[in-house]
Amino acid sequence: MKKFITTMTVLALSASVLAGCGKTAENGESTQAGTESAAPAETGSETAAAAVEYGEDAYVDGINVADYVTLGEYKGIEVTETTPTVTDDYVQSYIDYALQSNMVTTEVTDRAVQTGDFANIDYEGKIDGVAFEGGTDKGYDLEIGSGSFIDGFEDGLIGAEIGETRDVTVTFPESYPNAEVAGKEAVFTVTVNSIHTESLPELTDEYVKGLELDLSTVDEYKQYVFDMLMEDEQNTHDSNAQIDILAKVVENSEFKEPPADMVTRYYDRIKANMSSYAAMYGYDLESFMAATGSSEEQVQESAAQAAREIIAMKAIADAEDLNVTDEEVEAELQKNAADYGYDDVEEYKSAIDLKGYKEYMMTEKVLSFLFDNAVVTDTEPVQELNTEGTTETATQTAETETEGTETAGTETGAAEETESAAGTQAADKK
Repeated sequence: MKKFITTMTVLALSASVLAGCGKTAENGESTQAGTESAAPAETGSETAAAAVEYGEDAYVDGINVADYVTLGEYKGIEVTETTPTVTDDYVQSYIDYALQSNMVTTEVTDRAVQTGDFANIDYEGKIDGVAFEGGTDKGYDLEIGSGSFIDGFEDGLIGAEIGETRDVTVTFPESYPNAEVAGKEAVFTVTVNSIHTESLPELTDEYVKGLELDLSTVDEYKQYVFDMLMEDEQNTHDSNAQIDILAKVVENSEFKEPPADMVTRYYDRIKANMSSYAAMYGYDLESFMAATGSSEEQVQESAAQAAREIIAMKAIADAEDLNVTDEEVEAELQKNAADYGYDDVEEYKSAIDLKGYKEYMMTEKVLSFLFDNAVVTDTEPVQELNTEGTTETATQTAETETEGTETAGTETGAAEETESAAGTQAADKK
């Protein structure tokens, strides 16, 4: 639970830079012949900052951080992280998933529906001779045997010929989400429009050439996947290290109580992130907090901790000349406005929390500085891929001083949410 709240705090530190970029969650419930669960929620980050006007002391530029923190040691911080590793099994799992996303479709014209087929169907469901809402659809591709429709529906189509129309009688379970049809018998009139099968493509050199990755062989593709996964693992490693380093910096420092507005700002951000996650998994906030073992007291303390962290980072920025200039902010906004599809930078500015954005850019600089000046001890040797199917262990020095290491793109693991939130509104504009 503490780890989950910590994650929410980290997200708050960077995601709060944006305002008005969330997509409202939409929950839908279907009484379609097959689905026994509600449609998944579709949601983006909520942005409390957009609806609330915070005081100047909600942001570190609005306070004298020296009044709130006495920094302890922040260079040479020692942390231990798990060495990023990518096994052959991990590579193969990724490749298998990629292959499943490129299934080979084969049209069937000379036989009836069998288990494992995909039948394209039109159907109309009736109860006591009356069609019911959500019980009708056209051109639906149903995998026979998948269990995605209610019991008896898919089995009732086995043996049906292309062009055939038949009635399939089923009984909705008592637990069906739509109380109007739960427990009732329904007759679906179904027409089979077409049949096709899907199969995994064979991983060959020819397949690899068709991926448009400028690769020619299976071995090259495996190495490409390995390198990509290793880069992700390395970014996660560096991100975790930054979080752990920052925690020690805060632990080494002495704080006075942070401004109430700043704590409120982070509290709002954390709760907004939690609401977004809750909607993603079909929960309301209260149920989600109960399921994750979160309490109001923990959220309040996490908000206060987030405020202490940003204050400490600002103090380091002041001491190490790492503050962000207005020119740097403007350049970043210009780049991101184009990346996220805004017509001009002013439109982008109107969608985000500019004060928070400048804060966020400062934290990137500080976290990279702390990481570059830390001692990160790795617990295991790095593994490299052997395309013959074995994993060779490359013995490397376990303890490395991370001087000169690039951390762009890691940003404590949460900066990606910051960037993606901006993209959400851009996507909504298209």
